[in-house]
Amino acid sequence: MFDKTTIVLATNNQKKRKEFAVLLGDQLSMACMADFQLESPAETGRTFVENALIKAQYVADKTQRPSLADDSGLVVPVLKGAPGLYSARFAGPNASDDDNNLALIEILQRNGWPYVDAHYHCTLVFVQHGADPDPIIAQGRWFGRIYPQASGQNGFGYDPLFYVGPDYKQSAGEMDPARKAAISHRGIAIHQLQQQLALHA
Repeated sequence: MFDKTTIVLATNNQKKRKEFAVLLGDQLSMACMADFQLESPAETGRTFVENALIKAQYVADKTQRPSLADDSGLVVPVLKGAPGLYSARFAGPNASDDDNNLALIEILQRNGWPYVDAHYHCTLVFVQHGADPDPIIAQGRWFGRIYPQASGQNGFGYDPLFYVGPDYKQSAGEMDPARKAAISHRGIAIHQLQQQLALHA
């Protein structure tokens, strides 16, 4: 089904896969873990870089193809970086996006905070094979604020609560997907990755 030049995206998150499709267009032949019936590995790292590397190496080893892994999340400095690495399971192991958003809203309301400064973080790791000693690492950060009023149906994760600077009048959940892709943490990291891949070509 896929040839050896196909890059396997180390995720089973279909919303994330769609976002990568917007970011990369037809530049790369790409599959994802579900195409190979792979479950996600345990993310035991203590940083975004460590977790992305774990996923990239695991998928490249299992599929015998190059792999691109993303580890990303929402960082709220006043919460000591939370949700951070646990953004997808902030409200519990099987939490939905709505569950996680409600948990964050409750923290703001409990503390009487009208908003908190925050940023999205994305680390991308690309490996040619499972034992690649020289992974390509790219990172991006997208700064904004979290307000306890959800708005918008686009995107995923905390997008309905994440309002984009400098005016903070529009949430990431209200943004056109192509515009979001161009300015988001993932878009910044993809651009950096493309530059590095060009140097390695």
